[in-house]
Amino acid sequence: MNEKREIAVFAAGCFWCYETIFKMFIGVESVTPGYSGGEEDHPSYHDVARGMTGHAESVEVVFNPDVISYED
Repeated sequence: MNEKREIAVFAAGCFWCYETIFKMFIGVESVTPGYSGGEEDHPSYHDVARGMTGHAESVEVVFNPDVISYED
């Protein structure tokens, strides 16, 4: 089966909270937490949480647009 997949990255407060919420949607295939922005190559969670790196906590969401739209 050749299903469509799209990827969206959302930067928000706590990635653990958003990871849990996105996983509840039908059509979302995976949710991967991480960091976006910033200039440090391998930031630690504690440095990001302290605001020392310029990064934002983010989630990468892989979804099937035939099941759920980006807007949803």
